[in-house]
Amino acid sequence: MKVHIPILLFWTHSFTHLKQGDDNMKEINYWQAIAEALAEEMERDETVFIIGENVQEAPFMATRELIQRFGPERVMDAPLSELAIAGATVGAACAGYRPVCDLNFADFIYCAADEILLKAAQQNFAQAGKVNAPCVFLGVAGGGFGTGPEHSHVPSAMVLNNPGLKLVLPSTPYDAKGLMKTAIRDNNPVCYFFHKKLMGLKQEIPEDEYLIPLGQADIKREGTDVTVVATLYMVHHALEAAKQLEGKISVEVIDPRSLEPLDMDTIIESIKKTNRVVVVDEDTQRCGVAAEIGQQIMELAFDYLDAPVARVCSANMPVAGAEMEKYCIPQVEQVVAAIQSVCY
Repeated sequence: MKVHIPILLFWTHSFTHLKQGDDNMKEINYWQAIAEALAEEMERDETVFIIGENVQEAPFMATRELIQRFGPERVMDAPLSELAIAGATVGAACAGYRPVCDLNFADFIYCAADEILLKAAQQNFAQAGKVNAPCVFLGVAGGGFGTGPEHSHVPSAMVLNNPGLKLVLPSTPYDAKGLMKTAIRDNNPVCYFFHKKLMGLKQEIPEDEYLIPLGQADIKREGTDVTVVATLYMVHHALEAAKQLEGKISVEVIDPRSLEPLDMDTIIESIKKTNRVVVVDEDTQRCGVAAEIGQQIMELAFDYLDAPVARVCSANMPVAGAEMEKYCIPQVEQVVAAIQSVCY
């Protein structure tokens, strides 16, 4: 089965360009950053290969044109079975390769749950540290296009609830490239979810090679009145909310970039300055990422809080399709309201 999503080609105009301001830079968009990272790592290390559904045609662009460069032995189209693809990935990783498993949609991690959550995550532990499973599970995540309950989730909490997996959520082209290169080189299995609404986001990134360590948060905007911890596409909701509140409330926006490992130190230091915090995440509210981060804040920084931790998350329900989707996933106005609720 071939999947064609031509709307991806027209996303570029929807985003403000992010500039880094350096002469030794190039402008690139989100999906190009991922594809470039994959190509560079495949060129650097012949044990790196890609396997997945329709990766040669690349409906979500991340593996685009790699087939022409590296051939079908390293860019492998697989049958429509996420469980089988993930199983082949784990087996290859244990045998000394560094495979990238493209699941297409992050939601399809549920179809491959046994191999990812039980086999990949627990391999090193079960083998007493004698066997590693260095692999990346790649999937496009999130809502924004009304694609319904099986194609719109950001299944972060499920990943975090299975020790042994790392989780990366890039919100910019710069982060997308640097984090992908680090994920491929990691000796542990890494889930890498990228957001379909960010595909056309452009940014200047360095011409030279760079890597971003996992577990190193980034302050996307500095502020003094309230800390907003946001993930993936919600980072841009937080930045827009901060812009709307400019002159009234000074908002600091922190992007963890990876949730396992999680950089709580940067979050706590920000809260010590602002004394208020809102956590914005596209996973569900109940038992979700925001609940975990909020609890850690309560345990580690309670004495610095002047207001309860606020959350903005997806509703505790399946993600509806088409026009009803907006009532399920977080909107900018909800982020604005949450910020106001902890400040006034």
